[in-house]
Amino acid sequence: MTKLLFVFDVDSTLIEDEVIELLADVAGKREQVAAVTERAMAGDLDFAESLIERVKALAGLPESVFADVFKRLRVTEGAKQLIAAIHDAGGRVGAVSGGFNQVLAPLAELLSLDFARANELEVIDGLLTGKVLGNIVDRTEKKNALIEWARLAGFEISQTVAVGDGANDLEMMQAAGLSVAFNAKAIVRDQANIVIAKQDLKELGIALGLIRS
Repeated sequence: MTKLLFVFDVDSTLIEDEVIELLADVAGKREQVAAVTERAMAGDLDFAESLIERVKALAGLPESVFADVFKRLRVTEGAKQLIAAIHDAGGRVGAVSGGFNQVLAPLAELLSLDFARANELEVIDGLLTGKVLGNIVDRTEKKNALIEWARLAGFEISQTVAVGDGANDLEMMQAAGLSVAFNAKAIVRDQANIVIAKQDLKELGIALGLIRS
């Protein structure tokens, strides 16, 4: 089988959770943040604007909240098996997230990812300020990450697979050689080459011949 670079969305794809909602839960603002997240993922709201709005709700939380939230993360069923199968086949694995590097970095280590990119939340004197540092990882940045990682790893774009669930993943999916909608919104399912409805990433491995059923 041709070696492939897989690039995954993170929230509700590699993990079952939305990290910003877990952080907002600690701040007592989960419902407020979840409503904005839903609108953004359905494509009804600009992602960058929605992220800025949601992150404001996190101002004042202690930096220790990242470790607390990481302990609560639920890795999606089949994720570790699929990543191992990709590596065994000579492929590479990246994750790009509209979430936060403070949580993605330890997740990348746990899952043995080759590449990872997410937003960086500003922390001053041990407290979240409610601001994001640098460029926001939006749909265009996700696409750019896929293209950049393919180049770095020596893969053609035709050898890339993008896996996502929300509108923020569409540019990345359109740029990839193969696009996969995983447990996805209707707008994503309609545009993907492959649709995986079951919340088990092993199913994708089976569909691509990486894992035996």
